Amino acid sequence: MHACVNRVQQEGVRDVLVRGDVSQENEVVAMVGKAAGELGGIDVLVNNAGIQISRHSDELSSDDFDMVLAVNMRGAFLCAREAIKHFLAVGKPGVIINVSSVHQLIPKPDYLGYSVSKGGMQNLTRTLALEYAGRGIRVNGIGPGATVTPINRAWIDDPVKREMVESHIPMARAGTAEEMGAVACFLASDDAAYITGQTIFVDGGLTLFPSFREPWSSE
Repeated sequence: MHACVNRVQQEGVRDVLVRGDVSQENEVVAMVGKAAGELGGIDVLVNNAGIQISRHSDELSSDDFDMVLAVNMRGAFLCAREAIKHFLAVGKPGVIINVSSVHQLIPKPDYLGYSVSKGGMQNLTRTLALEYAGRGIRVNGIGPGATVTPINRAWIDDPVKREMVESHIPMARAGTAEEMGAVACFLASDDAAYITGQTIFVDGGLTLFPSFREPWSSE
């Protein structure tokens, strides 16, 4: 986190770092309020908080299921709601970008809470986009595939596991955080002014059903 802040400051960008738990309503309200107050407003919200818990579904506790949805789904809703309130209060256009996953389409066994939360992210994006399109607020999503980030260190640092992951990707490699960030910048920019309610999958072709790369037929 501090490395990110340092890089932002080196670019001469005004910044404010606010700590908060996105699953807690009072903390989200305070977080968005402080950010808006210290930065002089909000133009773009990126919902990027996310967790996952690995369990066979028959062994998954309701508490663990609820915890994942509280961060991934409830947190995205709360942050979006507070940002929208700000956009409407000042009468300015705004942009919300929800970071979802290829798993809003592709089931992920042993990660039921995560899959459910990302499926919900799709309809959060589409519903808010439709509801506020006429008021200058655009809402879109990004669906990353396998990406080199700290949460994925377990397979990134293991050559055998990494090969297993990348063998499923048509482009045969994991994506980078910079590639995801580039799409977020595009969606936040005026170049995407006529795009709302969409999820762009940044996944090296993972959502193209790679097992069908070779034609086959029952004939």
